Amino acid sequence: MKPIRVATFDGPGAPPVIREVPWPKVGRKSALIQIGACGVCGTDLHILKGHWPKPLPWPFTLGHEMTGIVREIGPELKTDWMDLPIEVGSKIMVPPFMPCGDCYYCRHYPENSNRCQTPVYYGRYLGFDRPPHLWGGWAEYVYVDLEALPGTKIYKLPDSMPLRLGALSEPLTSCIRGFARAQRMGLFRWGDTVVIQGSGPIGILAIAAAREMGAGRVICVGAPEAPRLALARRFGAEATVDIEAYPSPEARVARVRDIVGGHGADLVMDCTGHPSAGPEGIEMLRDGAALIEMGQFTDAGSIATNWHRFVAKDVVIIGSWAFTENDLALGIRMLDRARDRYPWTEMQTLYPFDTDGVSRAIADAMAMRTVKSTIVPFPELAES
Repeated sequence: MKPIRVATFDGPGAPPVIREVPWPKVGRKSALIQIGACGVCGTDLHILKGHWPKPLPWPFTLGHEMTGIVREIGPELKTDWMDLPIEVGSKIMVPPFMPCGDCYYCRHYPENSNRCQTPVYYGRYLGFDRPPHLWGGWAEYVYVDLEALPGTKIYKLPDSMPLRLGALSEPLTSCIRGFARAQRMGLFRWGDTVVIQGSGPIGILAIAAAREMGAGRVICVGAPEAPRLALARRFGAEATVDIEAYPSPEARVARVRDIVGGHGADLVMDCTGHPSAGPEGIEMLRDGAALIEMGQFTDAGSIATNWHRFVAKDVVIIGSWAFTENDLALGIRMLDRARDRYPWTEMQTLYPFDTDGVSRAIADAMAMRTVKSTIVPFPELAES
């Protein structure tokens, strides 16, 4: 078999390097998946900026919003995590984070298994002696081995779902989980007014998720107008607030309150990851409402000094990070059900899998020239 090409990085700020790895021998409960599409996530950008709070095993391959086709499969791997049958030719998505199923949180609080103490990451067990590995989705193939690491989970996509669309299932799931937590707490009700802070990929997907889950009105705060805020309106935001036109927090808060009227929004979801966004979002809320924080997990900045305002306003803060294993099935189902209701693929700007393509995908994402940079090693698969 010919070698497999993977894009690797030697550290923060380093350019991508296309390296080759040997074709793996597929084990009894393993699969080799040909990548159809893989998005560039904000987490990838944080890692490349050096914001990740823990040491990382450089060099390695990034990319975790991946979908692909099973090309080889072991005889004992017959179903996905939800017991759907899989075989050669099945469409698959592989999440980056998978609860182990055996630690304290997994056993006692399965609804919080996203806080797993010994999580499985698909890049930790590939059976190769040294980097580069078949770790991530910015590659031609990814390899999963459920025997070497039983906590590994894969998910079958509907046969009719294009792989580039399926690549949105992981980030969409994160949005669904945040709203679902608010619903279970009685803080997101049918017809509520929702403000989305951020017009990046998560922000755009959050608009769709909010509408599908019952929001009456959705307002998006972000930038730039093209391509992001224009797309936010196409996804159903009734109004957008351009942070370039309203450069101060006070101006943005006033503009949002002018749009929503009354005492403020019923729910705010912060999808920016910026340290000052949470306190700003609190001022967009009516008293007694809730803010869902989606982006605070790196060492990208300091805590804003007025964060304590949530006490004075009697606001519930919902910290929502990632998802549980069963949440992902909900994300796939929503994406499939709503596939014709939103211009999903207009989020995605496609890039070829070569050094220049990967470099441009990252640079355009960092400069907000795209909504979702998406790397496609095999363009014909992305549309299949």
